[in-house]
Amino acid sequence: MPFETVFAFEIGSGALVWIGGAVCLLGALALGVALLIYGGLWFQGYMSGARISLPALIGMSLRQVDAQLIVRAKIMAIQANIGDDPASGLTTRRLEAHYLAGGNVAGVIKAIIAAHRADIDLEFDRAAAIDLAGRDVLGAVQTSVYPKVIDCPDPSKNPSTTLSAVAKNGVELKVRARVTVRTNLLQLIGGATEETVVARVGEGIITSIGSADDHMAVMGNPERISSAVLARGLDAQTAFEIVSIDIADIEVGQNIGARLQVDQADADMRMARANAEIRLAQAAAAQQEMKAKVAENRALVIEAEALIPAAIAAAFRVGPLRTHVKPAVITARRLAHPN
Repeated sequence: MPFETVFAFEIGSGALVWIGGAVCLLGALALGVALLIYGGLWFQGYMSGARISLPALIGMSLRQVDAQLIVRAKIMAIQANIGDDPASGLTTRRLEAHYLAGGNVAGVIKAIIAAHRADIDLEFDRAAAIDLAGRDVLGAVQTSVYPKVIDCPDPSKNPSTTLSAVAKNGVELKVRARVTVRTNLLQLIGGATEETVVARVGEGIITSIGSADDHMAVMGNPERISSAVLARGLDAQTAFEIVSIDIADIEVGQNIGARLQVDQADADMRMARANAEIRLAQAAAAQQEMKAKVAENRALVIEAEALIPAAIAAAFRVGPLRTHVKPAVITARRLAHPN
């Protein structure tokens, strides 16, 4: 073999060794950096049974996912014995997807754990959808376990602390109710909020009192209001289920019917007074018109009386009055005594 060929072969073999060594060194360095950054987190997940590999942790960082949050959420699920349940779907990939969608991963996991402890069927997909819809999924589960009491009307949103309703006899009743509700997880997405429940309960209370013949019947049996309101199914299409409606306070207000009757009588009196004044004005106008006609007729009489002397003078100028009067007298006598 020529010397040049042997020398070139030795140089090529040495370069490959150096390149291989450099690659191994870089790999070891990268592994060391990865272990330095993610080693503690990986070991924590491994000891907790979360089974999240080191490449998965590195991929989370490349996808700008909070790896520590995902690992802690997965550990919570594993420790609660729900992480490996196929129905719950608590896989690392789904947790990452929910994080990237802007969801509260820790809140969703805590809500699922609380629902699992309370024997409430809540899957990860539904919990994630509730969270992404802007609802507090953990608070919803807690309200479903421990019912919430709502004041009707809500003093924080309404300046009035009581509902005002009028019975058929016109007496006003002021009522304050307390509504006990729990979250309906199946209708939490798209269901009406707490304000709708309060408005419907208030409407039902006012309608129930308004249909009563006498306010004493309502005060003697406030339960009839609660029963009538509950029978209307006011929690339909809402995010809550009404457990009970309790009348906390009821008191008598004003006699609206009597006040309306007084106002009506006062209005009728004013109307009658206005009509009387109109008729009085018309009578006064008619009186003045009659006076004007009397004055006009008096003027005509005076005018006619002024013509009498002139007529008599004219008659004297024509001839004696007897020649004119006698034929008339003879004609009258003949008519009275025709024979």
